[in-house]
Amino acid sequence: MDIVDIVTVSGAGTGGIADGVDLVTEALRRQHTASVTAEGAAWLASASAFPRSVEALWSARPSTPSVLPCGTAFDVVNVPALFGRRVLEQLWAQGPGSGPVAVHRDRLLLFAVPGAARRLPALLRWEEWSAAVPPLLCHGAGDAVTVPPLYGPLPGEGRDGGDSRDGGDGGDGPAGSAGASRWVVAPDVRHPWLPTAEVLLWACVRAARRTGTSPAANPAANPARDHATNPSRGPAANPSQDPAASSR
Repeated sequence: MDIVDIVTVSGAGTGGIADGVDLVTEALRRQHTASVTAEGAAWLASASAFPRSVEALWSARPSTPSVLPCGTAFDVVNVPALFGRRVLEQLWAQGPGSGPVAVHRDRLLLFAVPGAARRLPALLRWEEWSAAVPPLLCHGAGDAVTVPPLYGPLPGEGRDGGDSRDGGDGGDGPAGSAGASRWVVAPDVRHPWLPTAEVLLWACVRAARRTGTSPAANPAANPARDHATNPSRGPAANPSQDPAASSR
């Protein structure tokens, strides 16, 4: 199956990973934009110890990707693009929605509450469907991530801020390539809602079940199930309760 295109929301241009179906619903298109608002930029900048310096850099080069630390304003769960599409579909179709979402180098970046990066892998280890979930890169305190530009490229620039006359794109490959950084759901408020580790666990499990891949038969890979036959391993957590009913 081809990796689908991570579309840009609210009428902005597509391009990048591959031709394919839309990532988000029309309802999501009406609620969000692909460009960061002033309030959203202030929230992103608050992740830095020097937010004014970050905002000054964005004022000078608004179409250049930036590197921001995690663990204060947000954590980031970094997933393969195809699986990330399925997770996002679950969050918006059956769950409480998502926070800001970006794509960078064929990976989907799901912004989550601080602490989620540490908690999600621990919860996933107890989940029987964990073997069907591709490896997640969870960025929390002490980590940093590259976030897309606030806006699209300016005239004469590549998609990621490089000079298109020289074939540059800010280091992510040719302009319009699969490596381009862009917002799928851009930050648009000063205090955006962010999913918890439990919400993301629920969405990952639902997405894994949709693939039709059975959980691994190896009990060591599924400690929660192993506990049923070997209680000496200690009590198993039950983190996979459906959080879809929780309100934003």
